[in-house]
Amino acid sequence: MCGVAACPQYCWISKWRWDICPSAGGSMSNMYGMVLARYKAVPDSKMKGLSGLPPLVAFTSEDGHYSVKKAAHWLGIGTENVVAVKTDSHGRMMPSRLTCCIQQAIAEGKKPFFVSATAGTTVLGAFDPLEQIADICHQYGLWLHVDACWGGTLMLSKKHCHCLKGLERADSVAWNPHKMLGAPLQCALFLTKEKGLMHHCNSASASYLFQQDKFYDVSFDTGDKSVQCGRKVDAFKLWLMWKAHGSNGFESLINNAMDASRYFKEAIQVQPGFRLVLDEFECTNVCFWFIPPSLRGQEENDEWWNKIHTVAPKIKERLILSGTLMIGYQPLPHKGLRNFFRFVTSCHPPPTYADMDHVWQEIERLGADLW
Repeated sequence: MCGVAACPQYCWISKWRWDICPSAGGSMSNMYGMVLARYKAVPDSKMKGLSGLPPLVAFTSEDGHYSVKKAAHWLGIGTENVVAVKTDSHGRMMPSRLTCCIQQAIAEGKKPFFVSATAGTTVLGAFDPLEQIADICHQYGLWLHVDACWGGTLMLSKKHCHCLKGLERADSVAWNPHKMLGAPLQCALFLTKEKGLMHHCNSASASYLFQQDKFYDVSFDTGDKSVQCGRKVDAFKLWLMWKAHGSNGFESLINNAMDASRYFKEAIQVQPGFRLVLDEFECTNVCFWFIPPSLRGQEENDEWWNKIHTVAPKIKERLILSGTLMIGYQPLPHKGLRNFFRFVTSCHPPPTYADMDHVWQEIERLGADLW
């Protein structure tokens, strides 16, 4: 009940009344989307399995979350049947490449059934073009799931909700309030349009527990339609936050986080030792390299980039051992990018400009003597 009550904005984005189920996290929510898509495409799979059927094929972007592959493994689809669709320079799925991948799978005698688009990728914070992807899914009869675990929070901001244009066309959505919004761990929600589908797909109908003739509305008994049965009331955390801050308060927190991210990006742009991975970012992710003074002005050959590759890990080690900051770093091999920092702002605690200055100043201080 808390999950339904705490999502007024999510239900508001379209004429549909979403069926909502709290989950153990984004990985679980993405699996829920895939299992519903499998059941929709092959209803007999629940009782008879997938033996003797053409291989089912799922599609996600090359910058999508690893949990899509994990879900394919759990559900017997196989990780080799998850196609990584090419992304553009900003990390957004390319609709033309998605169409080509679907057509190729069909030509190989396989059965496409599921597309996982991303609203706020983990590294670059990219938002896939949902409207165009929804058109393709409609054309080929595929289930459209949107992994909005990170960027879905922007729907609560009038200023930034345009990033999620087309979300209302999804068949299912994953959203983690414990990420950008800052709800206490764990707090994650799975939403789908088709009422009753989760129950039909996932129920085991244990007569000693999930009776359908109880005196209250049994639709609030989520145990039979989910993987989990016994659990804590995770959605209560979001409901309580909403009651404390209100919709306007949520919007203010989100706008502040986005503004702090903008400030940080602009601050490091004018610092000689920092280089942005992209010219613009869509979410609160800011990705950048720090170039120590000893490496500035040198030829940027393979040897130089090999040295840059070691900078972020070393500075992170120093940040942690000094007890000041924890910032992620990673390479993007499929884009030919060596290790870089990935700095993200969230709503709690509310970031300030002073916090942003402290981040880049600490990186500069602890990286000044490298190489």
